[in-house]
Amino acid sequence: MILHRKLLAEGLGTALLLAAIVGSGIMGERLAQGNVAITLLVNSLATGAMLFVLISLFAPISGAHLNPAVTLVEWMRRRITARDGLLYIAIQIVGAYAGVAAANTMFDLPIFFAATHVRTGMAQWWSEFIAAFGLLLTILLGGRLAPRRVAALVACYVTAAYWFTASTSFANPAVTMARAASDTFSGIRPSDTHAFIGAQLLGALAAAFLSRWLMSPLAAVAALAGEAPRSASEPRNDEE
Repeated sequence: MILHRKLLAEGLGTALLLAAIVGSGIMGERLAQGNVAITLLVNSLATGAMLFVLISLFAPISGAHLNPAVTLVEWMRRRITARDGLLYIAIQIVGAYAGVAAANTMFDLPIFFAATHVRTGMAQWWSEFIAAFGLLLTILLGGRLAPRRVAALVACYVTAAYWFTASTSFANPAVTMARAASDTFSGIRPSDTHAFIGAQLLGALAAAFLSRWLMSPLAAVAALAGEAPRSASEPRNDEE
């Protein structure tokens, strides 16, 4: 697959993801008239549904990383080169801001305006570590054990994580950066993004090491059976 097509898939996918996150947050907040629980429900369902669609469509093209933390882990696993990984991350960030701009303007708001939603403190940082850890574990183990169900697994995990984490599960550095440019329900104060991103990367790295340990016996069994280990980011043949 030609690299520019992969990059377009990553950029477009990340943009649509952010449009869903920010746009559903705005719509939910306006329709719920102050009921935060209903707004969060709308936000989580829209995000989970969009992730299912995006991963199903773009995984065969680019792997549907849509997340710099995923790209980092894939580079660590030597499934993407350093050059391509940097290009993936760059286009993910650009796409994330494009998605926020699209959502803001759909609701007649400024293209970008700094968020004021305070998200800081140990509970928030720990939540982001857990959110990213669980997301990467879902992707890595799902890609090996249930590759045809990765889209559904990720969608379900993210929808649930909106509710069981205090931070509402950003779990994505590009998402975190871009959400700082929308002072709406899903926003995050720019000064709070750095700690979120640090916690997310630590969670992703922890998941990478744990999944490798968990899957090592499975890899040995697969080798004896003459089967190659699989990744969620590898294009699949539907006839398999």
